Amino acid sequence: MGTPKSLLPFLGTPLLERIFNILAPIASEVIVVANDERILPDLPVRFTSDTIPGKGAIGGLYTAMEESHCELVAVVACDLPFVNPGILLGGANLLRQTGMDVAVPLLIEDYYEPLHAVYRRETCRQAILHAIQMEKRRLISWYSEVKVLELDEEFCRRHDPRNLAFFNINTPEDFKRAETLAKEI
Repeated sequence: MGTPKSLLPFLGTPLLERIFNILAPIASEVIVVANDERILPDLPVRFTSDTIPGKGAIGGLYTAMEESHCELVAVVACDLPFVNPGILLGGANLLRQTGMDVAVPLLIEDYYEPLHAVYRRETCRQAILHAIQMEKRRLISWYSEVKVLELDEEFCRRHDPRNLAFFNINTPEDFKRAETLAKEI
């Protein structure tokens, strides 16, 4: 993208601030895991860098589990302009009801969206750490060690009828398309 995604001016507001504004009403704490605090807009969040540096996204996921004080932790990527609080709240409620450890959307073709999911902090923290110690890098490489609740397409559509929650921005074209969609909504 040529610039940190978190600072992209999405309809005039930094992308990370947009996501914060959507999720802050449902969060008891907000932690931003990033390599460089200078790339963040000024928000009332707790910033932290990776607890175990150099491990990529799985290291950031571990850091979120390590730093949170909550039993359940929703994790969201900074490039999802249409993040959906209903999916996250619904997933958290299902984790409470079932005792499962991960509530993760399962998209078409058996593709998980681990960066728009909810995790039981302590159980997942241990499993993620074990995966890191085994030099595994995939965000879902540790799912076999915990109880995973797959949020199917029907569940996600109930909360996200426009099917935009998992639209992520990877290119300037994606960014323009997302802004166009946001204006239409």
